[in-house]
Amino acid sequence: MDPKEIIAKLQLLTGQFAEELQKQSTEQAIRDLQAAFLSKKGKIGELQKSLGQLSPDQRKDVGQAFNTAKQAITQSVADAIDGLVKRAEDVYLSEYFDVTLPGRAGAKGSMHPISIVMYDIVDVFTSMGFDVAQGPEVETDEFNFAKLNFPDDHPARDMQDTLFVEEGKILLRTHMSPVQIRSMMARPLPIQIVAPGAVFRRDDDPTHSPMFFQIEGLLVDKGVHFGHLKGVLNTFIHQIFGADVQMRVRPSFFPFTEPSVEVDIQCIYCKGEGCRLCSQTGWIEILGAGMVDPNVLEGVGIDSEIYSGFAFGLGVDRVAMLKYEGISSIKLFYENDPRFLERFRR
Repeated sequence: MDPKEIIAKLQLLTGQFAEELQKQSTEQAIRDLQAAFLSKKGKIGELQKSLGQLSPDQRKDVGQAFNTAKQAITQSVADAIDGLVKRAEDVYLSEYFDVTLPGRAGAKGSMHPISIVMYDIVDVFTSMGFDVAQGPEVETDEFNFAKLNFPDDHPARDMQDTLFVEEGKILLRTHMSPVQIRSMMARPLPIQIVAPGAVFRRDDDPTHSPMFFQIEGLLVDKGVHFGHLKGVLNTFIHQIFGADVQMRVRPSFFPFTEPSVEVDIQCIYCKGEGCRLCSQTGWIEILGAGMVDPNVLEGVGIDSEIYSGFAFGLGVDRVAMLKYEGISSIKLFYENDPRFLERFRR
């Protein structure tokens, strides 16, 4: 068969396909029509068998014509099916939806309760003149322990408490105190900073989490004494929990402060009478604090004979659990349950 005759028949068949395609009203009918022309036993498939009668040069040119025709038919089939789908959607929308109705407004997001409490606490301290300081979450042993007067055999260095990246050298910070060290080494005196951020420990129970948030504060200047520390903390407690909430301090121990204290607040639920939350004591531990140990000051190049300072640290998650009654587990803050988070919308 002559190549021109083959191409003419191919064009005729392509035109026939286009005419028949216009008459089809279902996807199945369109697929059947495609098979009737393009399958091995289809009209174009049968015609393509005539390529074997041509010379190699003729076969190349005619073969390209067949490829072009098949591609055009395949694209026509895809366009026709897309058209059916679009028309079906239009019919469905017109029958079951009133497109003239106003749209529904999307739900507005809100700040996470931990973020709310953290900003509230930071606002209290910045109103007293504290600057906000930041530091890296991946720390060295030097800044996380050594310069904070932790002895080499201190339990906090143990793998059970600390998440090491490189054992004994690089770790995820276990408290915000490294920011205090970095601030004392980098800032001019006097220093008055508050450091909020995430810390990491090997804890996992209803009242502890492997990651939680702390805020630590530091003030170093000439003539700083324990009365200044009590005044700052008393102001913080009244601003966060109410002017009628009392505070007390108890002796404690921290490697980086001397003297050191635990700070309690009067139970905000039973007002000191004793309840389940405060274990019938009337008091709830809220933070740790103390005067900066002279060894820490000397370790960062500050003359402890001239300067003194105080430091404090508190858990944001713990404050949040006290402010928002009915939170049974600290893990609720990190499960991202919208029913829980909706309670804190402002």
